[in-house]
Amino acid sequence: MHHILIVEDEPIIRSALRRLLERNSYQVSEAGSVQEAQERYNIQSFDLIISDLRLPGAPGTEMIKLAEPKPVLIMTSYASLRSAVDSMRLGAIDYIAKPFDHDEMLQTIARIINDYQLQAEQAQSHDDALLDAETEEGLDNSDIGIIGSSAVMRALYSKIRKVAPTDSNVLIQGESGTGKELVARALHNLSKRANAPMISVNCAAIPESLIESELFGHEKGAFTGAVSARTGLVEAAHGGTLFLDEIGELPLEAQARLLRVLQEGEIRRVGSVQSQKVDVRLVAATHRDLKNLAKTGGFREDLYYRLHVIALHLPALRARENDVVEIADILLERQRLRMKKEPMGFTAQAKKALQKYSWPGNVRELENALERAVILCEGSQVTTELMGIDVDLDAVDSASELASSAALASANQSATAAAKQEAEPVASDLSLEDYFQRFVLEHQDHMTETDLASKLGISRKCLWERRQRFGIPRRKTPNTP
Repeated sequence: MHHILIVEDEPIIRSALRRLLERNSYQVSEAGSVQEAQERYNIQSFDLIISDLRLPGAPGTEMIKLAEPKPVLIMTSYASLRSAVDSMRLGAIDYIAKPFDHDEMLQTIARIINDYQLQAEQAQSHDDALLDAETEEGLDNSDIGIIGSSAVMRALYSKIRKVAPTDSNVLIQGESGTGKELVARALHNLSKRANAPMISVNCAAIPESLIESELFGHEKGAFTGAVSARTGLVEAAHGGTLFLDEIGELPLEAQARLLRVLQEGEIRRVGSVQSQKVDVRLVAATHRDLKNLAKTGGFREDLYYRLHVIALHLPALRARENDVVEIADILLERQRLRMKKEPMGFTAQAKKALQKYSWPGNVRELENALERAVILCEGSQVTTELMGIDVDLDAVDSASELASSAALASANQSATAAAKQEAEPVASDLSLEDYFQRFVLEHQDHMTETDLASKLGISRKCLWERRQRFGIPRRKTPNTP
């Protein structure tokens, strides 16, 4: 049973939180101040400390130093990015605003405890199941913190190790859900800035009217509602790394200000006439094509080239060979532990489905599918149906056989053509993707979507997803025979 310490000076809140946690099988101790916590308990003996930010005497952030390396979750009724940034800079694992939602609190606690346990296991053994893949040079990947041992990922790990020690700006490109923030964190952790803060900002999540204030800060009275001066997130990252996720969503005005940060190494708060120097390493990420966006005026071209000093491409899950099973095993165990269920494993059919499904939502979709499976599973075996993924294995096998036959026929034709010294080239290979595209293009003029899906042995939804993936537009009015 996990042991949690609550440090909160309001008895009603402390009591309510204690009852919530005890109902969910946690052992709970409590204190009304940092001093009381020190006097009554061995703080290192707890699995997690939940502390209010505002306490009588020392602030709740003092618990961070006292508990190190144990995680500290900060509660605050003064919900703002500034208080969150300050707490995170001091080493808090996360923060949550009061009044908190019970489900959100429980999910946050479970995630923090589980992540801490996994990190502790990694520190004890380089052979941990999370990171047992070795690079081509024979190094393990515990310093990277990303799951996967496919060739394409080993090449990415090698690039990360080369780039991380520099101060060069990095642009991480990849589809949504591939884990771009994990790459950014690996770059930070392997850099000389590792002991300084890494500030992560989702540019798509901040309203356009607030983004300049949030990034660059503002002075008191700079605009209506600015009742005090405020430190921006760029300034908060001074000495460390600033990670801008979904940078393609950044408004043009904010892009111009960011360009000044990169060119001059300085910022100017909104409403201020004074500039101040900042030392940040910028890592940006996007799922969009910034080069084409710059050509159409949606992104500053000069900023694009400033960002594009080093480009790292994070491959989609479907392009990572057998990594999906390795990742699925670890995520399944993580979800199983979080929900306190008995050990589980995948059926043979489920493993096959994991490998054959296209995963348009990448690792994030895989994680959601496994969370669903663990919730619904009543035994020890996770099936394809429990994961809720739409893949017809019989159709996949059938299509693979057809593709193999077609490849063999093509090879035979090539040999015959070569013997006759004919110039016409014939493909010597036909993959499942090639077969799908060829079949759809050849038959969509005279078959409906339902007929196409039926012939391919897949659902209409799966057909639509593959059309999107391969860029095959749907014909609006097919001519049925």
